[in-house]
Amino acid sequence: MLKVQDVLRSKSKKIWSISSRETTYKALEILAEKDIGALMVIDQGKLAGIFSERDYARKVILKGKSSRETSVGELMTKEVYSITPDKTVDECMALMTTVHCRHMPVFENNQLIGVVTIGDIVNAIINDQQIKIQDLEKYITGSDYVAVEDNP
Repeated sequence: MLKVQDVLRSKSKKIWSISSRETTYKALEILAEKDIGALMVIDQGKLAGIFSERDYARKVILKGKSSRETSVGELMTKEVYSITPDKTVDECMALMTTVHCRHMPVFENNQLIGVVTIGDIVNAIINDQQIKIQDLEKYITGSDYVAVEDNP
């Protein structure tokens, strides 16, 4: 069974974050520079929330606020769902689908060890299915088996 820890192994170990006191403009600069869709909001060493492009689009632009004057803390998503690395990719996808989130922090022993995205999870499932299909094709066609001749 494919696990969240397997997905994390194939990703960069870097966790991009920002303080809740920073401006949303600064957050947008980081998002653009790193080509990512969300930042973990870390205050005093703990996860306080997540700030995403969706937060910006829905809570700044549509409400007429200024990104240079509005703090990340005012706009971040405070209700953060997380998962542990021992959970399966299927469990992670089910949770992300249920709570409608695209970025899932991964915690081990109360320590933030990574972030998986819905894209990471979908790619992992697709890759895993392709391997299973190839294995089944090899089994059906017998292409992995060496014929043994009978000794007379």
